[in-house]
Amino acid sequence: MPSAPLYFDYAATTPVDDRVIETMLACLGSQANFGNPASSGHAFGQAARNAVEQARQQVADRVGAQAEAVVWTSGATESNNLALKGIAQGVLQGVMQPGHLITSQLEHKAVLDTVAELERQGWAVTRLAPDAAGLIQPAAVQAALRADTRLVSLMAVNNELGTITDFAAIGERVRAHGALLHVDAAQAVGKLAIDLNAMAVDLMSFSAHKAYGPKGIGALYVGPRARPLMRAQMHGGGHEQGLRSGTLATHQIAGMGSAFALAGQPGDSEHQRLAQLARRLREGLLALPGVTLNGCASQRIPHTLNLCIDSKGFNSAALASELALSTTSACNSASNAASHVLLALGLNEHQARNSVRLSIGRFSTEADVNKALEVFGRVLATASAALW
Repeated sequence: MPSAPLYFDYAATTPVDDRVIETMLACLGSQANFGNPASSGHAFGQAARNAVEQARQQVADRVGAQAEAVVWTSGATESNNLALKGIAQGVLQGVMQPGHLITSQLEHKAVLDTVAELERQGWAVTRLAPDAAGLIQPAAVQAALRADTRLVSLMAVNNELGTITDFAAIGERVRAHGALLHVDAAQAVGKLAIDLNAMAVDLMSFSAHKAYGPKGIGALYVGPRARPLMRAQMHGGGHEQGLRSGTLATHQIAGMGSAFALAGQPGDSEHQRLAQLARRLREGLLALPGVTLNGCASQRIPHTLNLCIDSKGFNSAALASELALSTTSACNSASNAASHVLLALGLNEHQARNSVRLSIGRFSTEADVNKALEVFGRVLATASAALW
């Protein structure tokens, strides 16, 4: 029986850490912490509420925020929707006309599609193009600001390229202008140092399943400048300070808290180990004929590589039986469309379709990297030989 392919798609999702699973199991079953966190009149509900609040503090501690600024959601997609639509509706309170919103061509579809909906509702939208390295520069944001700019939404780490946006510098410019900054940080936790108490960021979206936690749970940081404007998008009970109604999923929330508490930081031993693995993987793959890096070579996390394979006869499907990697973001795969990120970067349709993303993580090993290099070398050699 053939063995399972090696996993190189951590940017799509991560395995749940066994320690996180233990925390979640403590909230499941008749002998566990199964109560409704909103049932404050008895011990079962109070115990569940304590678990929820402990997790809220764990998430807040990881990103340098106040616990009361963390709002639970079903994931980064809902967090992005709540941030953008919630602020857009708040801005319209007592204002005759929608304002102006800035984002980029590189964003996740959870932002791009939400922005498109706001545009249909009358908002003016500027979609910034990246520079030659695939970065959105602070100066580009500064130049796009208008008198009626209310909100800027940019991701911290690009999910396809692994490139880093200097959102701290951008935040300073946006705040000086009087607008709000939303940052999609789904790919950033455990890879970048985040201190919201020291950054000019008003809203930040998080996802558990990108950081070794469960799927179906996320959070939105709502800072003090954004809170008065925020309007709920889900009603029915007034949970989460009235911003997101619905019975809280204690086991998922506890899992997210545990995952964030376990998340590493740049400079720790795990981050250094992954950086070394990533360096070997990157250098080995770029040494192969026809392989080039998509995106900035320096301003990036080490965990994610996006490579264009300009080799006649190459078909990424030839890798699938041995390596689980991605030819586009997970949100694009169902439509079989070429990556909008790579097209915005300046690649043509053929180059975009001949690009692959490899991402490593906590459970990646040196043997995995060695195997990936061997597989890529063999597949490219086979493709080249087939042309003769």
